[in-house]
Amino acid sequence: MFKVIHSAFLSLLLVLSQPIFAETEEDPWEGFNRSMFSFNTALDNAIVKPVAKGYDWITPNFVQKGVSNFFSNLGEVSNVTNNFLQAKFVGTVASTGRFLINSTIGIFGLFDVASALGINEYDEDFGQTLGYWGVSSGPYLMLPFFGPSTVRDGTGLVVEYFYEEEIDLLHLTLEEEIALLALDVVQTRVHLFSVESLIIGDSYSFIRDVYLQNRAYAVNDGAPAPKKTKKDISLDDGDSWGEESEDDSWGDETEDDSWGDEEVEDSWGDEVEEDSWGDE
Repeated sequence: MFKVIHSAFLSLLLVLSQPIFAETEEDPWEGFNRSMFSFNTALDNAIVKPVAKGYDWITPNFVQKGVSNFFSNLGEVSNVTNNFLQAKFVGTVASTGRFLINSTIGIFGLFDVASALGINEYDEDFGQTLGYWGVSSGPYLMLPFFGPSTVRDGTGLVVEYFYEEEIDLLHLTLEEEIALLALDVVQTRVHLFSVESLIIGDSYSFIRDVYLQNRAYAVNDGAPAPKKTKKDISLDDGDSWGEESEDDSWGDETEDDSWGDEEVEDSWGDEVEEDSWGDE
């Protein structure tokens, strides 16, 4: 749930200008998404941002650091689960160790002792798990209150909300849970103050593009994302994946998956055919 909160306010950074933009393959619902972005922005300007400014002004930095560490430690529960679901056993063991160490020696996660010991964080969520096993991201989707997402990541948020509720570990009353979630929202919003100045041009487009790039980076664990083909946006149209692979050259490359086939089909391939290593 706390990871859901962390992603919820990326859409609340700047006031949205309102020009009309053509829909793109990744953002076929741009009209709806811009409306939700405007709603989130208005909510941020009216409530969240002023409260976060007041909190930042009265709260010492070391206290804010402890609050951030506390919520990050709760997020290790999701890291353990999703690293395991992706068969990333190094990440599973590391995330488990981080949670145990920081929850005990780190006093309920207020101090990040595990990082000081050299145990790296392996941040994963259910949206990344779906992407790891080949689920397409689907269209970009701006959620009210929760901010930028995609159809796949939105599904991941629902699963995490109902099945990976870290706050249940604390056995709090409803009022205490609401207060804790509100604190997480405010602390997350404070962290975003420093990145507002980085936005250039149309804020909606900027946040959308950065979000999609960051999610692709996270799903691929920092490796270059595969080149985009029509089948990557199959949720946006009615064609089947197989038909798209047969109809275009990218699909042929994916199906054959060999350098040799690509070389035969283009001018570089002709050169390689005429001067093979074997002949040498």
